[in-house]
Amino acid sequence: MTFKLEGRVLEGTLVRLEPLERRHAADLAVAAQEDRGTYAYTWVPGDDEVADYIDAQLARAATGRLAPYAQISLATGRAVGATSYWEPRSWLSDDRLDAIEVGFTWLARSAQGTGVNAEAKLLLCRHAFEEWGVSRVDLKTDARNSRSRAAIESIGARFEGVLRNWSRSWAPGEEDRLRDSAIYSITAEEWPECRSRLEARVARKSAQAAGETVR
Repeated sequence: MTFKLEGRVLEGTLVRLEPLERRHAADLAVAAQEDRGTYAYTWVPGDDEVADYIDAQLARAATGRLAPYAQISLATGRAVGATSYWEPRSWLSDDRLDAIEVGFTWLARSAQGTGVNAEAKLLLCRHAFEEWGVSRVDLKTDARNSRSRAAIESIGARFEGVLRNWSRSWAPGEEDRLRDSAIYSITAEEWPECRSRLEARVARKSAQAAGETVR
């Protein structure tokens, strides 16, 4: 494949996605140590593991299969989580991208529900569909993770099924086990409706953050 997966800075009104670098380590260590009760099926590094986590993501990036990002809250200027493009696929032509996954996503507890995740998905999907011209964006999660599945479904992604024993489990204590993965996608034909839904949600969250009355 001649298409080269490279992330560039993507900025909205609530979040800026910056290519992940070691300079983000201190902020991510703080973010990861907030209330960890929502991370049941997602592996999030502890404060003493962030440096190794970043090195591992950069090593994956060097293979051309991952473009990792730090999620920067525009309200604070600090990194509050991470996300990535993952598994680029080209089927029709080596010099174009046909499909890609958005994954490796986690957010500090204080950033959840603020619109940061919705806007990050908007920025990543918009770039994938409108700049790269992909035909589909994949999203997947542990089939047991009802919270993550509800969040994916809320942006308009379509459930395609559960692949059994599909990948390693990231749940604590299950390092030697495989998990069932719930697979979702957004296609190019579905993107305009999903984009409108995400833009409306981000607008509501932005208004709330600014203290405006939301009708």
